[in-house]
Amino acid sequence: MTATTIDADARIPLRGHLRHTGALVRRNLLWIRQDPESMFDAILMPVVFTLLFVYVFGGSIGQALGGGQDGYVQYVIPGMIAMMSMTLSQGVGTGFSQDFNSGVMDRFRSLPIGRGSVLFAKVSVELLRMLFATTVLMIVAVLVGFDIHHWGGLFAAVGLSAVFASSIMWVFLTLGVILKNAQSVQAMGFLVLFPLQFGSSIFAPTNSMPGWLQHFTDYNPLSTLADAARGLMVGGPVAHDLWVTLGWSAAITAVAAPYAIHKFRTKN
Repeated sequence: MTATTIDADARIPLRGHLRHTGALVRRNLLWIRQDPESMFDAILMPVVFTLLFVYVFGGSIGQALGGGQDGYVQYVIPGMIAMMSMTLSQGVGTGFSQDFNSGVMDRFRSLPIGRGSVLFAKVSVELLRMLFATTVLMIVAVLVGFDIHHWGGLFAAVGLSAVFASSIMWVFLTLGVILKNAQSVQAMGFLVLFPLQFGSSIFAPTNSMPGWLQHFTDYNPLSTLADAARGLMVGGPVAHDLWVTLGWSAAITAVAAPYAIHKFRTKN
């Protein structure tokens, strides 16, 4: 990618970037319509994980919480909204890597469109997929006994998860640019996702964990996101976890988004 191309990209006005982003969002949505199997994870993951954790672990963990399985449903569902924001974010990196290897990105970079628009369109479509998965999750949650105490809190929790998810997507977009194939992105994503998800308060309280692990969970943004969603949806403290999650989201985006755009512009 030459300096001339980058300078030309910088001269595209904001209106042009928005128009390009909208066109690319439409292209990605049409691709999903042509390949409906790409939505299987957004449909099946909320169902499988909800049934698995509620009916396999709900009894024992629910007793520890003092509310049985019904109490665990109220605990785990807000945490799973946080989990969806992280798990589905990985798909943006693998899809981006596949587009590079198939030559689609070479075609995009040969067109007079904003380079950042390509990435913003990817993030936008993945956020739509995440919102769809969250809708499926809430339908299953109600069927297994979840009580929605605060509708406003539910929408606020989903919005907060979307903000955090958008920041994580920039990390996976970066991996999609710098790693050679989708399998490498998926493997790296697993190494990142697994400790963050299970070393958090998503599935169980952290007070019974070893001290060193509790220190890790205290700084884990998925814990603060899950706790904030829990407070918004079923009641409890919110302010501290809300601001910490927003801080994490802003910091990750500020670092990862410019770097991802730069690597995309300069990738050979």
